Amino acid sequence: MYEKSKKSNGKGRRQGDKILIGRTEWCGLPELGLPAVKARIDTGAKTSALHAYDIETFEKAGQTYVRFKIHPLQRNSVLVRVCEAPLIQKKVVISSNGEREQRYVIKTPLVFPVCTILAEVTLTSRHKMRFRMLLGREALKKARFIVDPSKYLLLGSIEEEQSLYE
Repeated sequence: MYEKSKKSNGKGRRQGDKILIGRTEWCGLPELGLPAVKARIDTGAKTSALHAYDIETFEKAGQTYVRFKIHPLQRNSVLVRVCEAPLIQKKVVISSNGEREQRYVIKTPLVFPVCTILAEVTLTSRHKMRFRMLLGREALKKARFIVDPSKYLLLGSIEEEQSLYE
């Protein structure tokens, strides 16, 4: 799925036991049926956030779930995926514009070429944002990533991301 790019060896560079990543990286969320979402790395954000709209809760096997829609690829509002996941909690988050917002929280595996981590992800509308996902400090620590903001896609690029959704 990932291809080597001129900027990357597709593996990230190790610094001790940590892996160097850039300001944006591709991430898979297989349990949500999302093979690739480009994530913006945000060391200022505690939690990770995923673009979601038409969010609703429902009961399944005695547990509360959340169902939502997502446009997984940047600049593509035609492609829509419907995702479901168990609801972990509701959490008040201070958004990038300083407003308090109550968000649903799910826990899902995040897959990178160098590792897979289980991370908490909040659901929020990011339709005005360039990236459909924000990767926050908690996930960065779990993955043992360090960030070079002058670089991007150090873990590899995906040239034909649309084909992953066909």
